[in-house]
Amino acid sequence: MARQPAKTLWYDRPRYVYLEFCVEDSTDVKVLIEDHRLEFSCKNADGVEFYNEINLYARVNSKDSREKRSDRSITCFMRKWKEKVAWPRITKENIKPAWLSVDFDNWRDWEGDEEVERAMVEQYAEMLEKVTEKGPPPAMDDLDDD
Repeated sequence: MARQPAKTLWYDRPRYVYLEFCVEDSTDVKVLIEDHRLEFSCKNADGVEFYNEINLYARVNSKDSREKRSDRSITCFMRKWKEKVAWPRITKENIKPAWLSVDFDNWRDWEGDEEVERAMVEQYAEMLEKVTEKGPPPAMDDLDDD
């Protein structure tokens, strides 16, 4: 079965660039974020394979970039190397693939919007911590030595 690109939305903020790959009920999700490139692949519930590769407009801090999977999509937020510099597009090349669109629901002029973004990122980070926090190991003193 041939791979196809996932419908992808993107928007820009002072510190981060966001990409949302619109694939419902995704499995086998793989996201590789490098300084100048992003590679995404997954399958949907019907077994259709999706693959997107994007040479990024500018450098990102790959070590401070994350992705989050939900039932409807996979969202990547990539930390810009040069903060507070607007990206006119997400791709290095001045082309617009048919599968890539601006997320106008989340796009806005972000001058003076740093506090809102910081709060959103902090809230997201707290949520991730809650999901990944591991409690103490279970007590095993009730097990027999037999």
